[in-house]
Amino acid sequence: MTPGPKSIPMRIKPGTSVGGYEIVALIGAGGMGEVYRARDRRLGRQVALKVLPSDVARDPDRRARFEQEARAVAALNHPHIVTLYSLEEAGGSLFITLELVEGETIAAANARDPLSLPELLRVASEVADALSCAHGHGILHRDLKPANLMLTSDRRAKVLDFGLAKLRETGRPTDATATTLAATPITGRHVVLGTPNYMAPEQAEGRVDERSDIFSFGIVLYELTTGQRPFKGDSTISVIASILRDTPPPITEINPRAPIALAEIVRRCLSKDPAERYQTARELRNALDAVRQQVEAAPAPVEASSGAAATPARRSVAVLPFRNLSADPENEFFADGITEDVIAQLSKLRALKVISRTSAMQFKKRDQGLREIAAKLGVATLVEGSVRKAGNRVRIVAELIDAATDEHLWAETYDRQLTDIFQIQSDVALRIAEALRAELSPSEHARVAAPGAVNLEAYQLFLKGRQSVQRFTEADLRLGLEYLERAVAIEPRYALAHDQIAWANIIFAIGHGAATVRPTDAWARARRAASAAIDADPHCGQAYAALGALRFMADYDWTGAEESYKRALELSPGDSFVMDSYALMLNAQERYDEALAVQRRARELDPLASVLTSDLTTTLLRAGRYAEAASEARHLVDIDPRFPLAHSTLGWAHVLAGRADEGLEELRTAASLSPGNTLFLAQLGEAYGLTGRLDRALEVKKELEQMARERYVMPYHFAYVYVGLGEYEKAIDLLEQAVEERAGGVYGIKGSFLFIPLRGHARFRALLRKMNLDDWTLAALSAQRRD
Repeated sequence: MTPGPKSIPMRIKPGTSVGGYEIVALIGAGGMGEVYRARDRRLGRQVALKVLPSDVARDPDRRARFEQEARAVAALNHPHIVTLYSLEEAGGSLFITLELVEGETIAAANARDPLSLPELLRVASEVADALSCAHGHGILHRDLKPANLMLTSDRRAKVLDFGLAKLRETGRPTDATATTLAATPITGRHVVLGTPNYMAPEQAEGRVDERSDIFSFGIVLYELTTGQRPFKGDSTISVIASILRDTPPPITEINPRAPIALAEIVRRCLSKDPAERYQTARELRNALDAVRQQVEAAPAPVEASSGAAATPARRSVAVLPFRNLSADPENEFFADGITEDVIAQLSKLRALKVISRTSAMQFKKRDQGLREIAAKLGVATLVEGSVRKAGNRVRIVAELIDAATDEHLWAETYDRQLTDIFQIQSDVALRIAEALRAELSPSEHARVAAPGAVNLEAYQLFLKGRQSVQRFTEADLRLGLEYLERAVAIEPRYALAHDQIAWANIIFAIGHGAATVRPTDAWARARRAASAAIDADPHCGQAYAALGALRFMADYDWTGAEESYKRALELSPGDSFVMDSYALMLNAQERYDEALAVQRRARELDPLASVLTSDLTTTLLRAGRYAEAASEARHLVDIDPRFPLAHSTLGWAHVLAGRADEGLEELRTAASLSPGNTLFLAQLGEAYGLTGRLDRALEVKKELEQMARERYVMPYHFAYVYVGLGEYEKAIDLLEQAVEERAGGVYGIKGSFLFIPLRGHARFRALLRKMNLDDWTLAALSAQRRD
């Protein structure tokens, strides 16, 4: 028998010819063969030559499958995927020739000189784009890891080894960095799954799809931003156990400079359930691009040259409620007002992290130590102060304290005329910024340093009015509006008072405080007030947020709303209220990743505000992430058991996940905690209907009809019950009326989990078009944003 051709020897010496190529040097080796730098003698170019294990060439089935896969990979034409030139045979062995990438792995580049955040996001976007291209051609990577990601000499990302990881079969590992697990069918064959530290949970069980690559990429992102792997272990089995079991800490806990939005992207990539990850690499790339645009648009952080207070962590501050030392206890609202105004001034400064009023005000009693308070609020420094008001004079003492050391970083006593109150507030904010070495832009300094003078009687009426509005009940909203209207009667160009009037009416219009006011009337009053606020002070951030809310809730002008919110965030970059309002608009457009990123940032600034967690939970429900929504809502119920929205969102998380009895119990609790509020009653009625309790749903319907005989009940709320009863035509009749009246939360119907049964209905789709919420319109708006 004539012997077959002699196989190419492993570890080929430089100068050896392999087919039409001259080996120059060994680049690397592993279980999939050895890779060499080689010179293509025919074309005179440098290539990478990968010699595959000899058993691939000897096994007809494996050889045929590899040739098919290699042809598919060779068809990929993408700037961030290494090009496969050819599949060839010489000396009885198979080898492939590839584009030779001059550079280093992304992991090595990042370890040597950490990538800047904009560059990291650009590189990540390039990799996601490469994945999108490959997935579009039916090709999975299955072994995405830092060793397979290159950074070229001109700083471009290149992804190596697309599709080739499929060849690893069940058996003994041949490479220290890769192991072989249970096989999975690919085109009727068995393949090997990837590297343990970077594989998806389902990959360990032999199930893979595009979302498995997205999980692996999430691990790479985690490692690049923190320098740590999210899943660890001393052995292959313990690593896999960690992947299946553990939830790693957010990247922001390890790297505080990482954007909240990027942390949300990584968290979603690493979801155990593939259904909760990004469903496509294109969707992931779009999310990365959105964060990149935000980062590039923001001013670069400025580091102080020396001193403990120069570190970024020290530029986080909470202003604790100023103590009222006045003889008259009625002046308590005055001390609270000064606290809020100092917070508002500091929130205009992009270089500072400032805790919002809702969370800060919860420490009025000071029944905990400063270090414990700072830990709960997530800040390094605290402001304490006191206010003594007597006649026309005021004495204010303020001090900035390092919570960890009790060091007093700054302190000042102001003994002034009451008319100086506004200048004192500005001076306190500027001195705190100076003590924390936070660099201010000229426009920021100007906005804080030059407060407008306001009549003192009007100011005190404003403080009372704002305090009442922030309680959100119908009675308090009406009382607050009385105070505020009196304030603007005295001071017609009082921007902050007009702003609060606008927001009080917006709350009435959408039915959160009460559903007894006709929305058309409330919207008209809100529009006049927002316009007056901006006219009086073009730098009032919350007024632009009110205008944004008006534009998308009442006008269905999504482009105009986006412009208003961007201006609001430019003027008040640290205002959690503005952020949460902006997230409502993102939600309505089904831009859930962006909404969650904004809401998580808002919650970071106001960690104890129940409404922020409730709104975030609603976003998760709309996005179909029911398990996460239930977890958030359950935590909120534990810390604030009297908050109706906590029980409502937890109830819907249970109902939508198929746990009807648990869900209905929570929804009944929400309705009982807010008697007379048709929002919670109507949602309970819908849930009764959807879970087959039609008799109970009809009872709720009758109760709402009785209420409607005595006062205004929003058609939007009635629509809930009709959806539950399965009377879809009647439900859409009511939604059409709600759209005309701009009633309730009708602006958010497109992705609402409360109207899932209506989504395919022609009349419902027509309603979305009327609201500029149809897919074509949103695509056009998205294109405008990119432009």
